[in-house]
Amino acid sequence: MSDVTPLPVHLDQVVEGLAGNPALPPELVRRLFAHRKGFGSVAQRPDLTDDMIAEIIAVDDPWLMHSLALNRSLPHAFRMTLAEHSDAAVRAALVVGAGGAPRELFERLLGDPDLRVRESLAESDHVPADLRARLAADPDPKIRVTVAQWWTQAPEPVRRLLLTDPEDAVRAGACATYYRQLPHPVPPADLLPALLADPVTRAGAVRHCTLDADTACWLAQDPNDDVRQELAEHPDLPPPLRDILAEDPSPLVALSIFARQDTPTSTRAAIHAQIVSGERQGNWLTDLHVLDDDALERQLINDLACLQLQTLRLPWITADPLPYVDSPYVCFRASAALSDGLPAPVVARLLDDDESSVRTAMALHARDRIDPAIAERIERSYRPVKKTQWRPADAFLLPADVLRRLASDPDPRMRQLAPRDPDLPVELVRRLAADPEEGVRRAIAAHPRLPTCDLTKLLADSSESVAAAAAANPNLPPQHMHQLLALAGL
Repeated sequence: MSDVTPLPVHLDQVVEGLAGNPALPPELVRRLFAHRKGFGSVAQRPDLTDDMIAEIIAVDDPWLMHSLALNRSLPHAFRMTLAEHSDAAVRAALVVGAGGAPRELFERLLGDPDLRVRESLAESDHVPADLRARLAADPDPKIRVTVAQWWTQAPEPVRRLLLTDPEDAVRAGACATYYRQLPHPVPPADLLPALLADPVTRAGAVRHCTLDADTACWLAQDPNDDVRQELAEHPDLPPPLRDILAEDPSPLVALSIFARQDTPTSTRAAIHAQIVSGERQGNWLTDLHVLDDDALERQLINDLACLQLQTLRLPWITADPLPYVDSPYVCFRASAALSDGLPAPVVARLLDDDESSVRTAMALHARDRIDPAIAERIERSYRPVKKTQWRPADAFLLPADVLRRLASDPDPRMRQLAPRDPDLPVELVRRLAADPEEGVRRAIAAHPRLPTCDLTKLLADSSESVAAAAAANPNLPPQHMHQLLALAGL
């Protein structure tokens, strides 16, 4: 076996991977402080000593300082030092990484002249409530908007202040249809008439108002799609208006009518057909050049309606699932699958549903009935509606014998699971390290049983992520770590 490290194709990414290697010796950690082609990630290591931290601060490289400010293990004394740093980005990052920090840090930053710092404070649940409340009166409306959107459970005096703010944007942020955190706030009842009368808060106020016939008719004619969509979801919507909104020009408004329990079957079917007929095949980005602004906006809304139709989950179906387990609508069957205590034959049927989202939902709500064979089938056929890193194998751990069999599976997605066996036989580990698929090599690059010769080969992999993962493997011998830093001139 050669002790010579091959020259990495992506040396800078390898050095960044090495910066996160938990087995990196202290003297090599220090050498990384001179690295200027990465993001300074070495400064986020949890094992930095006080001397190392002081050295990083003395170097004062922007990336190193930013990463150091994000370090959640940073001692408080150093946090207070960074609170005086001249770079506002460093001070803002300090708030992000300051979970559990003493009050004095937040007091120091509360009056920071830079908007980014106060915005970070407004977003943070770590800031003491009385200090965060002061930001609701910040002179910059952007900060007040941030408080309104992020601090959804602020004390009532704070919410009232935001809901009656002279700036439209602040009131809109405080009474909205979407917030940055759950649960969503409920405005005080005595403010509802004014919020409903105000165009910028009307959409957010609809769900909280008592809906009489006159108010409903008035809201149904509002030019704002969001207002009509909120009206379409209101439990007291009169049936005649429901039928009118079913034909609304906005597919998102019509979708809200589709989702109502009291919508007639024929109306629901017509809405469904209309929405799916507008679904674009392929990637709409490739067609940007043939769409004018209005057409592009319509297509984006149609695409959003199609996505929401697929991800829609309805509590009223979950509460009474049996009538809907054979529904023609995927979202209805998935909603039924979220119900606990379904009869065994129904569970089996939904686990074998044609749609991946239904099968996955049922599996997650019938964990005691999922054996390895079912878990593998659910994983193998998993097709997420939107891009996500999660996969069913994260919830259903496959046994070692299954993982070892998957090492030779024709599907690279399934081969990526094999490295989850920490005792995977070395011959399988080596085979996966030479796999033609990048994702498989990336998964095996961190494996504890990967032989040194194969690990060092992966340092020179054509994929940046594979090479970086190999450099972060704690079993990488120190002599190779030394050589990598030497190759990088460190």
